[in-house]
Amino acid sequence: MSLPPEKASELKQIIHQQLLKMDVHGRIREVLAETIREELAPEHQQLSTEDLIKALRQRGIIDDVMKELKFVTDVNEKERTSAPKPATHFVDREPPVLKKTNIDPTRRYLYLQVLGGKAFLEHLQEPEPLPGQICSTFTLCLHFRNQRFRSKPVPCACEPDFQDGFLLEVHKDSLGDGSKMVDATTMLSICDPVHMVLIKTDTVGETTLVASYFLEWRSVLAVENGITNVAVELLGVGTESKVSVGVLNIRLEMYPQLNKTLSSEITSTQFTLERQKTAEKERLFLVYAKQWWREYLQIRPTHNTRLVKIFAQDENGVNRPVCSYVRPLRAGRLLDTPRQAARFVSVLGHERAPVIGGGGGKQEQWCTLLAFLCRNKGDCEDHANLLCSLLLGFGLEAFVCVGTKAKGVPHTWVMTCGSDGTITFWESLTGHRYIHRPLNPDDPPLAEQPKPLYPYRTIGCIFNHQKFFGNCQPSDAVEVCVFDLHNESKWKPMSEEAIKSVCPPGATSSVPPFPPLCASTIDAAVTSNEIEVQLRILVSEHRKDLGLSTVWDDQLSYLLSPALAAYELERTTGVSAGNEEFQDAVRRAVPDGHTFKGFPIHFVHRNARRAFATCLRSPFCEEIICCRGDQVRLAVRVRVFAYPESACAVWIMFACKYRSVL
Repeated sequence: MSLPPEKASELKQIIHQQLLKMDVHGRIREVLAETIREELAPEHQQLSTEDLIKALRQRGIIDDVMKELKFVTDVNEKERTSAPKPATHFVDREPPVLKKTNIDPTRRYLYLQVLGGKAFLEHLQEPEPLPGQICSTFTLCLHFRNQRFRSKPVPCACEPDFQDGFLLEVHKDSLGDGSKMVDATTMLSICDPVHMVLIKTDTVGETTLVASYFLEWRSVLAVENGITNVAVELLGVGTESKVSVGVLNIRLEMYPQLNKTLSSEITSTQFTLERQKTAEKERLFLVYAKQWWREYLQIRPTHNTRLVKIFAQDENGVNRPVCSYVRPLRAGRLLDTPRQAARFVSVLGHERAPVIGGGGGKQEQWCTLLAFLCRNKGDCEDHANLLCSLLLGFGLEAFVCVGTKAKGVPHTWVMTCGSDGTITFWESLTGHRYIHRPLNPDDPPLAEQPKPLYPYRTIGCIFNHQKFFGNCQPSDAVEVCVFDLHNESKWKPMSEEAIKSVCPPGATSSVPPFPPLCASTIDAAVTSNEIEVQLRILVSEHRKDLGLSTVWDDQLSYLLSPALAAYELERTTGVSAGNEEFQDAVRRAVPDGHTFKGFPIHFVHRNARRAFATCLRSPFCEEIICCRGDQVRLAVRVRVFAYPESACAVWIMFACKYRSVL
């Protein structure tokens, strides 16, 4: 690799300054004098350069110089130069950049290293990936005390080559004096675990939740040198929650080192006391919940068939009170309005928990928030819990509703109660909002009744982080339901004290803390362009197979942008704007005697080939893509709207104009 002359002189200058700073010349003179005294006095032989280098190496001077010369990649250099061409295969899109981490010497840190995995037996038969070959990858996501980390993706293998380190800051917000160094005893009271989620991404970008594990890190407080190695056995999720999927080798290190470590008896006693306290609280809540359920059934025997859900299983098969899956969540500056939050939740993928075997039964799995966000998809319960948490964060009185849709399919959605008594339903899978106006069954038959637009049929219970209500009205049909939550003859409440005892912000709890939302890492403009280029190639190839030529109209493609922006604005706010300008621009772009056709479609993934296959299934879109006629000009426009957690709404519009020949 040759350097340009100006770069070479600059490099020489840096090295010269560094040598002066370390007084290397003075040290070389000392070594030279010493070597001459030791080796040349008796025989007066010639001293070669190799002898001098050997003497410098033996005294460690060369090593010192090399350690001091740090070549750190300039992070800003990337921004000044033009963006490199995107890689054709996904290995790790970002080039390795050495970043210096600011370490506050008055804080304690936990340095967690993942030093490879073993016994991932499901991948025992997988061949070694060839260089540049697309392969399935593992990614490890961590959350600890409001800090989130993500490992580099590594190829799936029986012994995946995880080599990552994460610097977790350990401090107690409520200590008051932020600059005070926390000691081992104080850290022992910090019972937040390190939540680790392992995600598998296949060759087409589909994600699967492999394991979810809560690491007890405080064992390092009882180790003499503050360093301990742990072999963590990861168990599967859902129906496989008792089956081992693999082992991770983890090294924990306290930084700076503890002056005084605790004895292993103290740490084990603390863990036992915490477990006992949590178990007792959960036992008392279970006794209370059983008593509440007996009273609820005594009101009306038919209550037995209503969907009143007090407990739900998480991805590890642990039963938790449903109220613990919700708590106020503030999105910082990532989301500005409740409606934007609803849009964000709706563009996270919808996927039911996988079931092995047939039968059509629904596998119940309410994911912890970290598992849901890292996988970027989940069932309707996960969406509803997240949306309710965000709406609570925006200061609304929000509840998750458990009930059914058409054909008795179980479903969850969100409800907000306005200060004026207005009840609004929010569908977390679509972002749609519906105002609820109950029918009055006692009205005369000819009285005009409001026609419900929402898809919900029955409602069994509603809950949030503090309250739980069971529906005890004569009918559980949503259309006749009155949401007077203070009337105990309509809604049977649970004790708020009982809920607080097992749900944060109560004391010790087995419920994991909520992670903060992360900003999107997607460059919307670059991604839009990439998908658009791929779609142009796919359309051209498809038309070529049909014996048709393809001529693209770049100006017409550009004119489609305002329509896509208006569609997304309408989905987010419910307000349609800018349609008149779009129609006027299209009229001006299409000459007299020509016909214009356009087809917009919306996706929540970024796979161009999959999107194109879906578009071809629509007869309207196929008519545009396969358009025949005189002076046919085709256009396609893609607009990616990025949301937190790298979720995105992808709008695609295909269009064509051609001369009408009758």
